[in-house]
Amino acid sequence: MASNGDNNASAKPPPEPSPLRKAKFFQANMRILVTGGAGFIGSHLVDRLMQNEKNEVIVVDNYFTGSKDNLKQWMGHPRFELIRHDVTEPLLIEVDQIYHLACPASPIFYKYNPVKTIKTNVIGTLNMLGLAKRVGARILLTSTSEVYGDPLIHPQDESYWGNVNPIGVRSCYDEGKRVAETLMFDYHRQHGIEIRIARIFNTYGPRMNIDDGRVVSNFIAQAIRDEPLTVQLPGTQTRSFCYVSDMVDGLIRLMEGDNTGPINIGNPGEFTMLELAENVKELINPEVQIITVENTPDDPRQRKPVITKAKSLLGWEPTIKLRDGIPLMEDDFRGRLGISRKK
Repeated sequence: MASNGDNNASAKPPPEPSPLRKAKFFQANMRILVTGGAGFIGSHLVDRLMQNEKNEVIVVDNYFTGSKDNLKQWMGHPRFELIRHDVTEPLLIEVDQIYHLACPASPIFYKYNPVKTIKTNVIGTLNMLGLAKRVGARILLTSTSEVYGDPLIHPQDESYWGNVNPIGVRSCYDEGKRVAETLMFDYHRQHGIEIRIARIFNTYGPRMNIDDGRVVSNFIAQAIRDEPLTVQLPGTQTRSFCYVSDMVDGLIRLMEGDNTGPINIGNPGEFTMLELAENVKELINPEVQIITVENTPDDPRQRKPVITKAKSLLGWEPTIKLRDGIPLMEDDFRGRLGISRKK
């Protein structure tokens, strides 16, 4: 599709990352770099990649929002390596694939340090593309549904260019990811880099930061602590929630497939914030109150992915319903908060 600028670059192919990749008697393992691999989605992706004995996984993270705790089961494993590094600094490393997830992804974190956020999106992506170019690696960027801004069309498919405020408090994230997508396609066209772009929609599950300001983690933590569920006005704004194991499956299928993307990866089941609060209340703590609070600026009114491309090109669609995912997340949150269920 021409609008995605996917014309074939005629650059000379870069060298294989390992001289032993196609050796006669010895096959080198696939070396996979995951930036942001100590984070919520990143650590689940690492878990899945480590299940394949032919993969060596290298995680790069600066722990701005990630945590070593998310990777503790792999510490000391011979196929696993963890490097404390900020992607805004160049990295020299030999790898075959790069999953570039590094970026603060919740409003509390990216508004706390907007300059760091846009640097991560722009300079971090430039550095990872430079690495991919040097070593001939395929690179996948986790972009975001936020590239659609406050959408004027509903639901959103990949051809929609978006409706984004360039100077708002969220712009460091929204516009940062839009620039990251631009950089990916420019490197692809100019240097022949193999790129993949996933536009990921709201994702939830175990290991989310408990106080990260995202709506699912907020509601679940509030319900467990017997606090009122705070719904931002008007409460009719919608989101679509994808369970993290489904998300990881979509990312791996995109990386392993032949399509550059961008491809929406998300769950098209759409909920208003009030409906989400009612579900959390019913499933976790029926005693808890639901109250409304003021909203933050530039909060999108609607979010729902069209996943026709993911279905047809990747054979992917989500399998876990919200009502099945919430209890799995509750168990994880209770363990970390040290609050057991009432008898």
